[in-house]
Amino acid sequence: MNDNTKVLLGLLAGVAAGAALGILFAPEKGSETRDKLNDALKNLGDSIKDRAAEEIDNLTAIKDKVVDNIKSKFAAAEEEVNTAGSEGQA
Repeated sequence: MNDNTKVLLGLLAGVAAGAALGILFAPEKGSETRDKLNDALKNLGDSIKDRAAEEIDNLTAIKDKVVDNIKSKFAAAEEEVNTAGSEGQA
C-alpha cells in the first residue's frame, strides 16, 4: 500500500469515527441514532470497497505490464539464440 492509500484510509476511518461519535452524542431517539449510524457505516463500507477495487485494478495493470515486459524479453532472447544457432550451422 502506498502512502496516499494509507492517508486516504486513515482519513476515511477518522471521518467515520467522528460521524459515529457525533451521532451517538446527538440528542435524538435511539432508533434514529441507530439508523444514522447504520447508514454512516454502510457508506464507509462502500467507500472502502470502492477504494479496494481501484487498488486491485491498479495492481492488475502493473502485473500485466510486468508480464508483457518479461514475455518480450524472453522473445528477444529466444530470437537471439535462434539467430546465433542458425549462424553457427551455416
